[in-house]
Amino acid sequence: MEKNTRVAGGVYLSAKGKKVDMDSLRQRNELMPAVGNIPVNARGDLLGKGGKIIKTRETIMKEYYEKSKGMPEEQIEYPQEIKVENTIDSPQKKNKKKAELNTDKWLEDADGNFIPKEA
Repeated sequence: MEKNTRVAGGVYLSAKGKKVDMDSLRQRNELMPAVGNIPVNARGDLLGKGGKIIKTRETIMKEYYEKSKGMPEEQIEYPQEIKVENTIDSPQKKNKKKAELNTDKWLEDADGNFIPKEA
């Protein structure tokens, strides 16, 4: 059964049962250079030669948020007139098509079937 290692707030129990205050540990070491390939300390301040702070994390964050204002607003130009064609045939158009068929070479019988005209 797993034992709860968190006591309160930022205080944890070690494997040997000792109390470790992670918040105070983090605060004591926040000016120490962080491990990695970016020259920053544990707070996020940019470090120069000898571990001197060049930019604080507050100025870095301020520059970041000033630079990225979100999505740019684009103005979309729409055409003045939008022409919509009716693709559905009306009953009048259908009757006209039938009449055109009737005048050519075909006749419609009583059942609605088309039969060739007799010459």
